Amino acid sequence: QVQLVESGGGLVQAGGSLRLSCAASGSMITGMGWYRQAPGTQREWVGRINLGGGSAYADSAKGRFTISRDNAKNTMYLQMNNLKPEDTAIYYCWAWDGRTEHWGQGTQVTVSS
Repeated sequence: QVQLVESGGGLVQAGGSLRLSCAASGSMITGMGWYRQAPGTQREWVGRINLGGGSAYADSAKGRFTISRDNAKNTMYLQMNNLKPEDTAIYYCWAWDGRTEHWGQGTQVTVSS
């Protein structure tokens, strides 16, 4: 059973930066990614990274967010720069073990204007 634990959320002013972490334990993880959900909206995809380090991003994240991965530590990171108030959301870690998708509990990111 895969377990995902996010950390690193918090309150930051617009233009600031935050780095989220997602530590995975359990089965072998292949794909990992981040989603977010703002109040009153549907969960939306932020970006993903595969085992080889290849990544892709939503248009809202391109140029500001970077996903990286330390396979030895089974940990994924989301570096968020130039944050905007509209980035305020709960950020969720996602992982795929080849058969099943798994979700973290989420970490709150709040960007003040």
